[in-house]
Amino acid sequence: MATPKVVASVVVMATVVGLAMVSTVAGISGTATFYTPPYTPSACFGFQGQGTMIAAASDVFWNGGAACGKRYVVTCTGATNQGVPRPCTGRSVTVKIVDHCPSGCQGTIDLSQEAFAVIANPDAGKIKIDYRQV
Repeated sequence: MATPKVVASVVVMATVVGLAMVSTVAGISGTATFYTPPYTPSACFGFQGQGTMIAAASDVFWNGGAACGKRYVVTCTGATNQGVPRPCTGRSVTVKIVDHCPSGCQGTIDLSQEAFAVIANPDAGKIKIDYRQV
């Protein structure tokens, strides 16, 4: 039979693990915009093309280029303006960070036009998102 101290420790550990899993799945809230071709040169890969499911990281997570090559799942969560009140498609997209969205960037992440269109109506221009590294 387990002692109360052991049971309490197990409950605390299970709670910590559970909270960590929820925060990993839920992601981080932010905003997304999009940019259009040409997608090269990029800050991470120069003139080496990386496809179209790509994005530029804002200063929020650029970290001096440490974001280069990392992949993020991005999901539209809502509108940022009244122009397109329900822009989300209900889908998510996985993008690779290939560039830096410089100071003055209008979103947390600047998706390629193609990646943005997977998750939202491009007419929205800017959307609310959740994103997480994969």
